[in-house]
Amino acid sequence: MPRPPILPTIYWRAVFDSGLEYADWLKGGESPENQQKMEALRQTVRLEVREVAALRELARPVHVVAIAEDWCGDVVRHVPVLQRLADVAKDLRVRYISRSQWPDVFVRFLTNGGEAIPKFVFLNEVFVETGNWGPMPEDCRELIARGKACGDIAAARKNVSALYEADEGRRAVVEELLRLLEIAACREL
Repeated sequence: MPRPPILPTIYWRAVFDSGLEYADWLKGGESPENQQKMEALRQTVRLEVREVAALRELARPVHVVAIAEDWCGDVVRHVPVLQRLADVAKDLRVRYISRSQWPDVFVRFLTNGGEAIPKFVFLNEVFVETGNWGPMPEDCRELIARGKACGDIAAARKNVSALYEADEGRRAVVEELLRLLEIAACREL
């Protein structure tokens, strides 16, 4: 039986350090219109009291490498949620990179074999990868996978749009990201 390929080691600290903070990333984007949308959306993300408390009391620092480009609709929809969490959590540090900046990193996070962004890679305080998220909530990813499987991606995208419209507060994204943050910050099982 052939051995699977051995992927090169990723030095997450270097990847993280090469990324941009949100404001700089936003300024350097391609779409002023999408930049304005993301800023407006970030301001509208509402967190519950218990979520704010959890963010402010992370057990240890968490780093996130966000693979994102502002031309993408899912980036416009989901980056503001991640950044809103970072606005609240003093121990959550996020850096933004492009797909082309670290292609060897991005290729590890293809979605069903395709290039899709955003991808958020969660790292603990010593830059050990603990999870990843994207390019959309789990229910939406499943719909896209089912659409590909049955040959009706157009219907799948229509259903994803309906889920997005039904979740104006981005609650699914907030909850999934909070779960990954808790994992990255945990000190014990």
